[in-house]
Amino acid sequence: MDHDDIVVLAEQVVTLGVRWKKTLGLAESCTGGLLAGALTAVPGSSAVFLGGVVSYSNAVKTSLLGVPEELLARHGAVSEACARAMATGARRMRAVDLALAVTGIAGPEGGSPEKPLGTVWFALATSRNELGWHRCFPGDRTSVRLQSVRFALARLLEALAEETGGEAP
Repeated sequence: MDHDDIVVLAEQVVTLGVRWKKTLGLAESCTGGLLAGALTAVPGSSAVFLGGVVSYSNAVKTSLLGVPEELLARHGAVSEACARAMATGARRMRAVDLALAVTGIAGPEGGSPEKPLGTVWFALATSRNELGWHRCFPGDRTSVRLQSVRFALARLLEALAEETGGEAP
């Protein structure tokens, strides 16, 4: 994967969002703002991307996004349940049409047999539904984070296309 893929996907997400007047919000953990950075690098993105939260700590996930402490204690921060709660919180917080969340273990520490390095959960909250995805990306910290951004942008593009009747940019 190269950086050009991310630029193209971000441009397509912004183009489709502008065309159909859809707004986006984010809740990022392991990507640390890279996803927001990819979107805001596109001229005109302010018409689509309203904001996000980099919720690296569980305290921020709880206080800003409304992720229940009990959920974190039961499932952990790197889980589908947490990703879904983060996406729902970001959607509610920013009053956006679509909100995407990403949480994972980029490494080099933090992995376990149940959740190895490269484990990433994604979730998308819209007015119609909530979706979750799991991936285990290979590579070092930078590679896992960039693969996560690419995957998240592709999911946003698919969701925008679905929300707008399947039209691609």
